[in-house]
Amino acid sequence: MRSPSHASVEMICRLVAFDTTSRESNLALIAFVKDYLAGHGVAADLVHDENGAKANLFATLGPADRPGLVLSGHTDVVPVDGQEWSSDPFQAIEHEGRLYGRGTADMKSGGAVVLALVPEFLARPLATPIHLAFSYDEEVGCVGVRRLLDELARRGIRPQACVVGEPTEMKVVRAHKGKLSFRCQVRGYECHSSLAPRGVNAIHYAAEIIAQLLRMGRRRETAGPFDREFDIPYTTIHTGLIHGGTALNIVPKDCWFDFEFRHLAGDDPLALFAEVKRFAETELLPHMRRIHADTGIAWQEISRFPGLDTDEDAPIVALAKSAAGANTTAKTAFGTEAGLFDRAGIPTVICGPGSIDQAHKPNEFIALDQVAECETFLRRLVEAVGRA
Repeated sequence: MRSPSHASVEMICRLVAFDTTSRESNLALIAFVKDYLAGHGVAADLVHDENGAKANLFATLGPADRPGLVLSGHTDVVPVDGQEWSSDPFQAIEHEGRLYGRGTADMKSGGAVVLALVPEFLARPLATPIHLAFSYDEEVGCVGVRRLLDELARRGIRPQACVVGEPTEMKVVRAHKGKLSFRCQVRGYECHSSLAPRGVNAIHYAAEIIAQLLRMGRRRETAGPFDREFDIPYTTIHTGLIHGGTALNIVPKDCWFDFEFRHLAGDDPLALFAEVKRFAETELLPHMRRIHADTGIAWQEISRFPGLDTDEDAPIVALAKSAAGANTTAKTAFGTEAGLFDRAGIPTVICGPGSIDQAHKPNEFIALDQVAECETFLRRLVEAVGRA
């Protein structure tokens, strides 16, 4: 097993120690990164959220008067609430060739390796600038990077390509699915449960909508459309949260649930949403309002981000494959900020250390040989760009 540098391991540990769960601020981590870069003579710009509680960071190594290569990643992590960890999730622990801690796989290790290699990158005569981009709130809908991309456009900064360091086991990924998510709120009519037929049970009607989503998902699973290059080769439909009711002996007035479409490029998520909305409003709502007029079904969009579909022949794909020593590329079901970079006109691929199978789980970890492989990949990548 190849071993990574001490600098990379130490940097991973430093970044993991910041609790950047999406509900928290990331400013302490961003301040650390800004100070670290300043110590190497690199200025960094911050692009804050509307409240000033979070920030993106953007910095450039090498000449700033020409288009460069972005190395991008997000700083936030998912919660550890309710998970059974064997150690402090915000204290990286090394054990038997692995580093354990929240964010080790998704995706502080990728960003940490970039930072650890900054002194090496600066020692090269870079013909092409290397841009570093660290964003906030990726885990809740790729929120922060949108402000960063808007600011870059305002300043006239148009990078030539981007590599997002999400966990791909260092495979070059050129495509991922898009996502569209909603909250459905069902308003029923309360009464004593002994008189249930005189009420409108919001949970029951929510369950019927969820069942329709399940049927739609099964149809996609069996009939497609399909893209066999994806690990999950069809659009998936998933309900992840539900809440309703106050007591067993009360017919519930309110119920809400959150659901999402993880869609292939050729599968329109708005058409899928229209299908489930039409079912609810034509099959269910009339029954509800026959019992009581003051009932309803409301929909609220939670988040959306576009898929990624970079052409196999794109220069960034060839560059990443060469740096990774790979002959092939892959597509993945999980979403990233890459689709937003691509939509902004910046050709993008995903390649980073760790496995998505470890992400969002208790005892999340990254194998140290993945960190070493990431170091090799980045050195080759920057060397190729430096002589461009």
